[in-house]
Amino acid sequence: MLKIKNYINGKLVAPASKKYLDVYEPAAGKVYAQAADSDHRDVQKAVAAAQKAFPKWAALSVEERYHYLIEIANLITNNLDSLAKAESRDNGKPVWLAKKVDIPRASANFRFFATAIMQYASEAHEMAGGTINYTLRQPLGVVGCISPWNLPLYLFSWKIAPALAAGNTVVAKPSEITPLTAYLLGEICTQAKLPPGVLNILHGYGHKVGAAITKHAQIKAISFTGSTRVGAEIARVAAPMFKKLSLELGGKNPNIIFSDCNYKKMLDTTLRSSFANQGQICLCGSRIFVERPLYNRFKKDFVKQAQALKVGNPKHKDTNIGAIVSEQHLEKILSYIELAKAEGGKILCGGARVKLSGKLANGYYVRPTIIEGLLYDCRTNQEEIFGPVVTIMPFDTTEEVLHFANSTPYGLSATVWTENLTRAHVVAKKLDAGIVWINTWLKRDLRTPFGGMKQSGVGREGGWEALRFFTEPKNVCVDYGS
Repeated sequence: MLKIKNYINGKLVAPASKKYLDVYEPAAGKVYAQAADSDHRDVQKAVAAAQKAFPKWAALSVEERYHYLIEIANLITNNLDSLAKAESRDNGKPVWLAKKVDIPRASANFRFFATAIMQYASEAHEMAGGTINYTLRQPLGVVGCISPWNLPLYLFSWKIAPALAAGNTVVAKPSEITPLTAYLLGEICTQAKLPPGVLNILHGYGHKVGAAITKHAQIKAISFTGSTRVGAEIARVAAPMFKKLSLELGGKNPNIIFSDCNYKKMLDTTLRSSFANQGQICLCGSRIFVERPLYNRFKKDFVKQAQALKVGNPKHKDTNIGAIVSEQHLEKILSYIELAKAEGGKILCGGARVKLSGKLANGYYVRPTIIEGLLYDCRTNQEEIFGPVVTIMPFDTTEEVLHFANSTPYGLSATVWTENLTRAHVVAKKLDAGIVWINTWLKRDLRTPFGGMKQSGVGREGGWEALRFFTEPKNVCVDYGS
């Protein structure tokens, strides 16, 4: 059985505890590997290695750091097939999806920030009388990066790449549920000859490893993606220590459909924005609001298309919906479906676990589920489910749908479908969301800021925002007058 060890100081090492956690293959519901059950001792070793590596890494020219990151990006691309299969086995998503989205995006993250740091410029301000101010942006030191299980390598690299590009050294923790591609990234970094200690990858539980990273005095910043509950705990510990914090948390995203939309494009995209990656994307549109004149047509067509989606073996090319990431998460999703029924919701399709045959008989599968008849402020419409479950309801006016959309404690993303240019801009401005898509979904320019409002997080990632987060600005004032 595969033993997933920690990557510390450029080497694969066993955890201090000598203990390992079972790692399940969601498609089969069986253990296929064991990952290091790390604790504060492993964090201390990783921090020590990162501290030792920091001075030399920070002193490298941006061109030298660029070459390391580009080499990592190239190696990820060269290992596309094997990484995609590993991601699918670990997470349950279809192999074709990992091959099309997750792994190419991981490579793109390293490539983008390698290039971005080459273009990163400081500011200068001249004052009267022969005085100039200029801004230095210097790396923080050792930083902590904690990523989730839904897009394992994609989001892991989204944090690590800008941190390394800016000259920091990193102690990183992937989810204990999906550790495989992070483990393989360590091997890739060794192939790329990344200096020892620059990137350290620790496996294990959040309450052990994540907590130890958060409270370690020598870790200067925490970049975390995950649940709002855990984000609040990280903030509670890290804020009094004056650490920099970037928290990308939960979402309960509205998908607003006006009658004048491009219907075919909307329907095709809404199917994807509802059920892609088994609905386990923080940006999925889980609350669908449809202008009343279009509602019945949409409901009929949407249900028909959802019922046609194939739930099955992630290895098969014709599978649309793979396995849920874990049995625990499967039970959570099913419990929310039962809650929706109790709240008066009508299940239009799905609503049940899928049992496959053979080796996949114990896998974690749920049919794409569409629910109607719920109030906008019920628990099902207010709490994050994070699965292939969406609710639909009609609306009559723009003011009404804005009230529905903004009613949750979250504010991550929103999607708007309309051919009315003025309305599109007005609605986008009034939505409580960090990102608004108009007549599209999940198109991401890596130069733009990404993050949420309210309980969806603090700070922004992407582009210059990420490089600013991972650096400390210093103003230097020079008087050169006579």
